[in-house]
Amino acid sequence: MFENLTERLERSFKILKGEGRITEINVAETVKDIRKALLDADVSYRVAKDFCNRVKDKAIGQNVLTAVKPQQMMVKIVHDELADFMGSTSQDINVKGNPGIVLVAGLNGSGKTSFSGKLALHIKSKKGMKVLLAACDTFRPAAIEQLKVLGEQVQVPVYTEEGEKDPIRIARNAVALARKEGYSVVIVDTAGRLSVDDRLMDEISALHKALNPTETLFVVDAMTGQDAVDTARVFNDRLDFDGVVLTKMDGDTRGGAALSIKAVVGKPIKFVSSGEKMEALDVFHPERIADRILGMGDVVSLVEKAQEQFDEKQARELKKKLARDQFTLWDFYNQIQQVKKMGNIKDLASMIPGMGKAMKDVDIDNSSFKGTEAIILSMTPAEREHPEIINGSRRKRIADGSGTSLQEVNRLLKQFEGTRKVMKGAMTGNLMQQMRGMRRR
Repeated sequence: MFENLTERLERSFKILKGEGRITEINVAETVKDIRKALLDADVSYRVAKDFCNRVKDKAIGQNVLTAVKPQQMMVKIVHDELADFMGSTSQDINVKGNPGIVLVAGLNGSGKTSFSGKLALHIKSKKGMKVLLAACDTFRPAAIEQLKVLGEQVQVPVYTEEGEKDPIRIARNAVALARKEGYSVVIVDTAGRLSVDDRLMDEISALHKALNPTETLFVVDAMTGQDAVDTARVFNDRLDFDGVVLTKMDGDTRGGAALSIKAVVGKPIKFVSSGEKMEALDVFHPERIADRILGMGDVVSLVEKAQEQFDEKQARELKKKLARDQFTLWDFYNQIQQVKKMGNIKDLASMIPGMGKAMKDVDIDNSSFKGTEAIILSMTPAEREHPEIINGSRRKRIADGSGTSLQEVNRLLKQFEGTRKVMKGAMTGNLMQQMRGMRRR
């Protein structure tokens, strides 16, 4: 989402390249270019102006250390200001109560219902709490059914009342049931509403007052850009919400909402959603986002995603197989599944420092694995365990069965053999190193 902004800011910093020190003239030129980059990213003019004034004030007269170039110093200043504008640190949601009540509000089509399902899974898996979803969108015909489907996916029950049109009554009854049956958190999914519709805005205000939720979240589509900030301001005037959720962050958005919303509304962004999968929900970390905007990657988030999907028992078994040179095509297939669970491949690659720019024009997603998966699944168990038995006729059968070509099957087998050799070499080197260490003792 920040690809264009990252590229523009890199160009801005190049103004200082080769400069011996920071001066009022070269800072003014750099800051002017940064302001243009922010405006192009759909950041509001006032926010962009305030941001650049703060950067300029910090930069002018800055004592640059001998080991630090002016360009590097400016990157550091911009990084810190970006993080500060977006909220400095991540903010957790308040789900304490008997039960804790999370009210989800927002515009039509902003992704509230999907977010409610994702949040239910997040609270259940990350916090270990018992969650109940309450279907209080009585306007959209398919809303209740959609929430039921999502509830089944994340294995969280959904409270509904057939024929009831009063969302306040439904929500109150859901809370009463939760209290009775020992649920820790109730997530209330509400109807989408336009900020200009006074009747619907009065209704969400009344629901908020009746429930007195421990947490009120405003869900907004990041692709609406600056309009998202304006809408957030109107909703905040009516609800005084606790935090913002930006959805559709994987879409064609310039990132202006993420940079502006905290500065304009004064409320933190708490979550970002970037995909259709129920696991595609991330806590918003301003410093990490600042890292990614400036092309520094986000290794911490990458490691966290890997740890979430890490199967310790499977890893131990894989290590033993590698040591015995028994790594199979089925093991290879399972490793692909682990990687896919972590999220979109291009997004993951962008978290590695320097890779975001390299991946900019590369069209890659998780569907890229489909051919590989189809080929492996078209093999017999014996062929997966012992690929050396796959002769010409077997290769032809596998290609036909997987809907791929003979060349693709040959390429996969060659790649697999290369991977196995590399992994075996790494394991052997590691074992030799351990043995040398033991001899030194």
